[in-house]
Amino acid sequence: MTRKEITERVEKEKAVAVLRFEDKRQFEPLYEALYEGGIKVLEITMTVPGAIELIKKAAKIASDDVILGVGSVITAEDVRKTVDAGARFIVSPIVKDEVINETNKLDVPVMPGAFTPTEIQHAWDSGADIIKVFPADIVGMPFIKAVKAPLPHLKLMPTGGVSLTNANEWIAAGACAVGVGSALTDKKAIAAGNFDQIRKNAELLLENLATVPD
Repeated sequence: MTRKEITERVEKEKAVAVLRFEDKRQFEPLYEALYEGGIKVLEITMTVPGAIELIKKAAKIASDDVILGVGSVITAEDVRKTVDAGARFIVSPIVKDEVINETNKLDVPVMPGAFTPTEIQHAWDSGADIIKVFPADIVGMPFIKAVKAPLPHLKLMPTGGVSLTNANEWIAAGACAVGVGSALTDKKAIAAGNFDQIRKNAELLLENLATVPD
C-alpha cells in the first residue's frame, strides 16, 4: 500500500489501537482479541520492552487487512529501525522535524503529536499526514472543532480522553480518527489474561464509531 492509501485506511477505520504492555508475550493474544473485535489499525509503542523485535514478529503474523504502526518514536534512527522491522506508519508524541523528514524520505505516513494550533499547523507544513492532538483530554472536543473552523484542511487524531463510548463525539467534532489506549486495552484485563474483555471492548468501540452524532 502507498502512503496515501495507508492514511486513507486509517481515516476509514477511524480507530487506532495504542498498545502498551509489560510483557511481549502478551502481544499475540492481545492482537487476536482486537482483531476478532474488528480493530484493523494497531500502534505498538516504543515503550514496550523489545519493541523492534516485537514489530518484526507482529508484521509476520498480522493479517493482510491489518495496518501495523509504531508509536512513541522520537528519533530519525528509530524511524528507520521500525520501518525496516515492518511498521507501516509512524506516530510521535511530539513535533520533531527529524522524525517527520525521515519518515517522509521513506514515504511512510507520519502522525506527530501537537497541542497548540501553531504546533499543529507547523506539523502539517512540515509533512505530517495526520496530526495526533495530544494530550487531547486536556483540551477536549471543543478544541478540535475550534481548530478546524479556521483550519479545515487539517487531519486531526485526538489521543488521550477517548473512551469506548465517546469516540464518535470526537469524530463529530472534526477528528478524522481517534487514538484509543487504556480504555481499549485495559491493563487489568491483560494482566488477568482476560482477552475476551479486550474483544468486547473493541466491539463496543466500533459500535460507537458506527454512529456519529449530528
